[in-house]
Amino acid sequence: MNVSLDLILAQMMLGLSAGVFYAMLSLGLAIIFGLLNVINFAHGALYMLGAFVALIGHSYIGPWLGYEDFQLGFWPALIVAPLLVGCFGMLLERTMLRRLYQFDHIYGLLLTFGIALMLQGFFTNYFNVSGTPYGGQPESLNGIVNLGFMYFPKFRLFAIVMSIVVCFLTWFVIERTRLGAVLRAGVENPKLVQAFGINVPLMVTLTFGFGVALAALAGVLAAPIYSVSPLMGANLIIVVFAVVVIGGMGSIMGAIVTGLTLGLIQGLTKAIYPPAANTVIFFIMVIVLLVRPAGLFGKE
Repeated sequence: MNVSLDLILAQMMLGLSAGVFYAMLSLGLAIIFGLLNVINFAHGALYMLGAFVALIGHSYIGPWLGYEDFQLGFWPALIVAPLLVGCFGMLLERTMLRRLYQFDHIYGLLLTFGIALMLQGFFTNYFNVSGTPYGGQPESLNGIVNLGFMYFPKFRLFAIVMSIVVCFLTWFVIERTRLGAVLRAGVENPKLVQAFGINVPLMVTLTFGFGVALAALAGVLAAPIYSVSPLMGANLIIVVFAVVVIGGMGSIMGAIVTGLTLGLIQGLTKAIYPPAANTVIFFIMVIVLLVRPAGLFGKE
């Protein structure tokens, strides 16, 4: 089979546009697990919730409030959705997850799995399962860009650039700043950190909220690209967990690099052998677990 270079590059670019969402979601999961030791199975549902906040703000909130012309635009949604969903995540941590920290990981996993099913069920009752178009993409990001080997949607290019910037800024804050050092110390020795006057429980809550806000931000970026559906998180979370496992549970850099790389590999697979595109990530996960059970960037 003859595959042109332009086709390979085009498919890899499309794969990267999916890989940035893998990276952002797995980054949020890695932060929550690495710093709080919680396996958050509701992460996909919170990604879906971020997309629905953008959709409701654009298409529904005006008529509900009696102001037909009011719309929450895409740019405000990039701030409002992560804030609202992040606050919702902090509420979950304070009222539910905090009670399970002293128990085995499976209890947190089951709780967050139940929360995910409740959120999906709630939105399924009121919205189309097959997906609702967002329609709030800003005019400045309409159109296409000539990359030489393909014409690429301008909004997707914006989503790629913004996601990569957010991912590496997050890594820098956690791994290279005093705030990140305090977060890591608070996890390893909370009593010592609290002795220095730092409110460790509040720090834990804010960290969980930040990880959830990253998922919501990814949902807002995904809304103009994919149809907003109650199942959009469920369809993605299994792949994201595979990314986290390959990169190493709790590894911030592992989540970013692995998410982007696997998106590129998936795109390349679509160009060379399309039937394997949906399974190549899990095939790589099996190989990595056999060779290095802790993941590529994880600690043994």
